[in-house]
Amino acid sequence: MPACFPARRFAAAGLLALTMTVAAPLAPALLGAPPAQAAEKGVFFPESFTLSNGMQVVVIPNHRVPVVTHMVWYKVGAADEERGQSGIAHFLEHLMFKGTDAIQPGEFSRIIAKNGGRDNAFTSYDYTAYYQNVARDRLEMVMRMEADRMANLKLTDAVVYPERDVIIEERRQRIENEPADRIGEQINATLFVHHPYGTPVIGWPQEMSALTREMAEHFYKTWYTPNNAILVVSGDVTAAELKPLAERYYGAIAARPVPERKRVTEPPLTSSRQVVLRDEEVRQPSVRRIWTAPSYRQDQDGQAYALQVLAEIMSGGTTSRLYRSLVVDQKLATSAWLGYGPTAWDMATLSVGASPAAGVPMDKLEPALWAEVDKLLKSGVTEEEVATARKRMLASAAYARDSLTGPAQTLGAALATGQSIDDVENWPVRIDAVTADQVNAAARAVLSQTNHVTGLLLPPTGKDS
Repeated sequence: MPACFPARRFAAAGLLALTMTVAAPLAPALLGAPPAQAAEKGVFFPESFTLSNGMQVVVIPNHRVPVVTHMVWYKVGAADEERGQSGIAHFLEHLMFKGTDAIQPGEFSRIIAKNGGRDNAFTSYDYTAYYQNVARDRLEMVMRMEADRMANLKLTDAVVYPERDVIIEERRQRIENEPADRIGEQINATLFVHHPYGTPVIGWPQEMSALTREMAEHFYKTWYTPNNAILVVSGDVTAAELKPLAERYYGAIAARPVPERKRVTEPPLTSSRQVVLRDEEVRQPSVRRIWTAPSYRQDQDGQAYALQVLAEIMSGGTTSRLYRSLVVDQKLATSAWLGYGPTAWDMATLSVGASPAAGVPMDKLEPALWAEVDKLLKSGVTEEEVATARKRMLASAAYARDSLTGPAQTLGAALATGQSIDDVENWPVRIDAVTADQVNAAARAVLSQTNHVTGLLLPPTGKDS
């Protein structure tokens, strides 16, 4: 049962990128009049109810095959950790597989596998999620087991401290041995100088080695309660079928008070910063620049939807602006992107980056990349580009319904970061209303900021491509 933690990623535009956040609805003036053939409301068409203990339940029916995805999302992540305890959220994610009085350590995943299913978990800054993919007739078994560890996790020194060694080794393998991940960690820490988004989800090494069983138990008892959790089930099931099971297993767990999510804010910074990492292990150099940007939840000016359309125009495939210019026409890069992910409890980020083609030095690629950004700021995008991007994005929303796990992940992340089901279901309407003027205004608001961070990942001096 290998647990995992996702790095802070910069997703391109598309349904799974944008609904993985919280949405402050656009004001009518920003939305404008709907087009003549406006997109209709609705993406996943879920059903929902709330248990008496406050646990929200969402069901996304998909009856193509007799399989379900069962996910429990806790509205707590690495950014909610106490200062000096970085990594405790991810550590607890691992420890949730260590058993209860009813299930022995490690037995949870073995039971799932023996019944033909798959399970895992992941921790992010704003949520922690546990999931299982199983046949429909194994759903009740999974719900019984997941509810058991929500209420009855049993931690001893004998299981906690060996697992601490596991996450320390995980950090060595996934961060310290990977130059791209190391520079990503340093870029985040440089962009967020005060906010916990600058602290790695897996934790800083010196703090990870000091994590204790008592810290894990405190985090568990503070945040892991049904009134701070969301159950999302996608697949061959209806709300009417699921509700009695949810009430029997999750509804029997008593609610507890949950602390308010208190986050510090970033200080006002106006200076640009640069992070450079040279390493013998670098096989593919890269350059990227990252800015803070509004998330759905903090989107006071209606920019989140426009920025998603911008990402589609600049980075949505082989016909996008950056790919066409830097890869196809100028042949300076093997890849080029603009990524934006609005899913966050606090601020989001927008990044622009590229990797050089063989034989192209970074000091030739870098000016060409920034020239594309300058061109965007000066000339903007056209209504035709926006219309084409909207069409592709709405098509991706329609295809997203075919997935089993994707809708559960999208809705779970959205609800865990403050968005509502209605916000997610209204996504096509809001995207379809975005205009070129809104895209250009949002691009200039974000990309004109001077407090960005530029990261350069390079081979050792004298070995530049």
